Amino acid sequence: MNTLKYFFVGFLFGIVLTKSEAVSWYRIYEMFQFQSFHMYGIIGVAVATGVIGIQIIKRKNIKDIKGLPIEIQEKDNGSVRYLVGGISFGLGWALVGSCPGPIFILIGAGFMPVIIVLIGALIGTVIYGALRSKLPH
Repeated sequence: MNTLKYFFVGFLFGIVLTKSEAVSWYRIYEMFQFQSFHMYGIIGVAVATGVIGIQIIKRKNIKDIKGLPIEIQEKDNGSVRYLVGGISFGLGWALVGSCPGPIFILIGAGFMPVIIVLIGALIGTVIYGALRSKLPH
């Protein structure tokens, strides 16, 4: 019963992303061609929401559902890892027209060829896990 709330939130998240057309290959194509503000607006709202949420958590000392304080680790300075990660994520996103969240939404909506994209993402995760100690962190 406890995990049911996570399925509900995931279901709701899938509906919102589908209705906002954030899972649309065409919208992603428009974004990478700089033809539309649609996806940049969605990403901008997500970033702003995250920034505001993190600031509220830090300033109000909000606790998690178990009553423990939420600790947000400070990031180390370094731009190489962000450049390498961002470029590889962006290339994958541009090549397949989907980032990790919409992969599951598209499969749930019945687009079965996206299973190939999911397998590729899982293989990439395994490769990252194997090379993690050799990558800049």
